[in-house]
Amino acid sequence: MNATFEEILQKQGQLVYTNVGTSMLPLLRQHRDLLIIERKPEGRLHWLDVPLYRRDDGKYILHRILWVRKKDYIICGDNQWRPERGITDRHVIGVLRAVKRNGKVIEMNCAKMRLYAYAQFFLYPIRAVFVMARGLVRKYV
Repeated sequence: MNATFEEILQKQGQLVYTNVGTSMLPLLRQHRDLLIIERKPEGRLHWLDVPLYRRDDGKYILHRILWVRKKDYIICGDNQWRPERGITDRHVIGVLRAVKRNGKVIEMNCAKMRLYAYAQFFLYPIRAVFVMARGLVRKYV
């Protein structure tokens, strides 16, 4: 029987796996990077954290927090333009702490990754228009 992500995090405190999907490009490359997820910390998460959460439909998602609200988070993938609302602490099971790429571990709290996260947030309006336009071009071309 396969263990769920929640069970692995509860038992080991850490989950290492490779992602599927392109919603967090260019930060995470599908089937190439190893993600190091730690168990959800006590209390609320912070602006620009990258939580692993489980939607009510059972699907696991790893996206960035754009806004922290009183009862929930507004979250969006770095390669997406539609934010997801209504993600609460009960959905969150872990937080991305590092990425292993080409044998090198890149901590999410290092200066380079913090700068990248700030850029993703502050360029969100421009990025959203670009990603939306790219999607429309792909749909009709």
